[in-house]
Amino acid sequence: MKTDLSDDQVRRYRADGCLVVDDLLEPEELEHWRRVFDAAVARRDGSRFADPSVAEDPDDDPEFYRNVFEQRVNLWQTDHAMRELILGPRLAQMASRLSGVDGLRVWQDQALIKQPFANPTAFHLDVPYWSFSSPDAITIWIALDDATEANGCLYFCPGSHLETNDRNVGAGPNVGAIFEVYPQLAGRPTVSGAMRAGSCSFHNGLTIHGAGANMTNTTRRAMTCAYMPDGATFNGTKNILTSQQLARLTVGDVLDDPAQNPLVYTAT
Repeated sequence: MKTDLSDDQVRRYRADGCLVVDDLLEPEELEHWRRVFDAAVARRDGSRFADPSVAEDPDDDPEFYRNVFEQRVNLWQTDHAMRELILGPRLAQMASRLSGVDGLRVWQDQALIKQPFANPTAFHLDVPYWSFSSPDAITIWIALDDATEANGCLYFCPGSHLETNDRNVGAGPNVGAIFEVYPQLAGRPTVSGAMRAGSCSFHNGLTIHGAGANMTNTTRRAMTCAYMPDGATFNGTKNILTSQQLARLTVGDVLDDPAQNPLVYTAT
């Protein structure tokens, strides 16, 4: 695994709120990630969440959203091999270097499967969906298949993380609705995150990003992990928390339950 980052890459991430890192995984590592991914998704047997008490958030257009991608959340909790990949410190160490945060916990992993001819993923922000608020949240997105402009690669609005906040939009058919919320960013160019399989990208949780439609007859797989700064506190949003977890939390409580948010990297 090629985890070294240059000072220039760190500088660009902090300025742009996004960064593509080519060839993170060696060929044999890529094949291992693919095998683990496919097996973990199969074991989930079509369920987005492992716990049925995690209610799916309503979307602007549920029928449209169901055809954006298939999503499996927190496979690390239900699959031992995926746990070893997600909880390993090397990816989190990269995220720590880029974000400047010394301690990172897992917020969630996500398997994202864009099926043939799937709808686009509207531009959006991540942090406003989540149960904590932080300008330093960071997500790694690992391409398990080539992510191209034809099959639904990511797109980013560079620098937007410096101007956005907790206002967001739902995942509906209006791909550019977020720019009605942040009109000052509507004229800013977006950049493609197209990448080869085995490469990855990082993006800040307040960076505007989305993905194109899959205009091909093949599947595009990606594995992601969102990292939460150690010490982050509950903001009252349920998101992926179970009913039991929610009942134990009060706004302002530190989110440090190792069964839900394990500490995967600390610089101290």
